Amino acid sequence: MDSQGVYVMAKLITAIGHPTLGQKLCDLLLGRVSFDMSCLYLFRFDQPAELLHDGYNGLVSARTLESYRQGGYLLDPFYVASTHRHPGGLWRMSELAPDSFFSSGFAISPDLHPCVSSTHGSKIDEIGFIVHLQARAALVFTLMKAHRHGAFSDDEVAYLRHVAPVVRAALEQHGRHLPYALDNSEVDSRLEGAFVGALGQLTDAQRHIARLLLQGHSNASIARQLAISEGTVKVHKHNIYQRLEITSHAELFRLFIGYLAQTAR
Repeated sequence: MDSQGVYVMAKLITAIGHPTLGQKLCDLLLGRVSFDMSCLYLFRFDQPAELLHDGYNGLVSARTLESYRQGGYLLDPFYVASTHRHPGGLWRMSELAPDSFFSSGFAISPDLHPCVSSTHGSKIDEIGFIVHLQARAALVFTLMKAHRHGAFSDDEVAYLRHVAPVVRAALEQHGRHLPYALDNSEVDSRLEGAFVGALGQLTDAQRHIARLLLQGHSNASIARQLAISEGTVKVHKHNIYQRLEITSHAELFRLFIGYLAQTAR
């Protein structure tokens, strides 16, 4: 490691426990990885997403960030992975996302997701580190590259894997300075409150399937997850739509987002 590398590492270490950690992580990558935006979130089950580092560089509106914080994060594959026992480490958004995610309402909504759509329908390549702090709580540091700049290259991903132990250690230590807490009682047997509130007229089984639909799972993916047939999933979807008095996935998405908007007021 050259003198510049030692200096950057020293600055990273001294930033642990301070709001500047996210920027120091970015400094560690500068010159080796090209990215347009970055962010560091604390994700906790059924708690508002907490933005610890805003590296959106003014490219994402305050309205979009607030919508995401108030409930849009519930549909983010990084949140789902962080709070549902997915292994930590370095992951691309595309590796975590359900099979129909990039055609879902969430992924193409410019007013809800700051990472996938900075402009309507414009996919952004996102890659990030998931560092679990405890059950259903994790720090997630991600980098985003705008569509016009292409995907992260193999060399960039290789470098991110190379520095992953440093990033993980810094985030683990940083997590010890955060005043987070999580109630683990019956955490495996309940859904996030927003899903229960928005889908209150459904049965527990129907709410679970509706959540998977909202998160971007296809009928086939839901069938695999729940070990049921696609035909059974279709029956559940039909009953869900009837109970909610809707006729499409788009209406289900609008119903959920409408509920989030009401509760945020």
